[in-house]
Amino acid sequence: MSTPLSVAFAVGVALVWGVHGWWMSRRLRTARRDPLTGLWTREAFTRRARRLLRNPHAVVVLADVDHFKQVNDTHGHAAGDALLATTAGRLAHAVGRAGVVGRLGGDEFAAVLIDREGAAADRFAVLARVLARPVDGSPEVHTTVSLGWVRRGDHPAEDLSGLLRRADEAMYAAKRGPGRVRRAGLGRLLASVAGRRPGRRGAA
Repeated sequence: MSTPLSVAFAVGVALVWGVHGWWMSRRLRTARRDPLTGLWTREAFTRRARRLLRNPHAVVVLADVDHFKQVNDTHGHAAGDALLATTAGRLAHAVGRAGVVGRLGGDEFAAVLIDREGAAADRFAVLARVLARPVDGSPEVHTTVSLGWVRRGDHPAEDLSGLLRRADEAMYAAKRGPGRVRRAGLGRLLASVAGRRPGRRGAA
């Protein structure tokens, strides 16, 4: 027969383990978030993006802040951080809770969203204009953001890495053209596109 002392001990142990489990869960969630922007890290983004890509209406988009080094050099790193955080917030708002947005590193972001209405082109055109607005409270801190995107349904045999590479090519084409938005074509991937940054890789 259990004594009051043994019952209290068991309850205490369960409470300690419960608190420990909550703390560990919170640490894991924090580790999956980029500390500056609050977006998912590359690994966490990849897991969620792959699930969304099961939907043929999925769209993959890459966003890269233009002239980011110049912003840092002119206004300081605090201003650069504010620009990244603002860009992240605007991207997350545009994609919504049904999609996923991650910071892949530096000034580059990726997202996957579901576009059942086929309105991605208009949506990204508006987004590019929103991303070019100055940082709230700092009208001198602003730049454009180039977007490259690709439809899952156009390349059903491609995995996330392949779709990111296509979006990457489109993004660098967008940097060289008006509007700052470019959709990936249906042709084969080009091994070397003029102006591409060396060493770029898709998600693992």
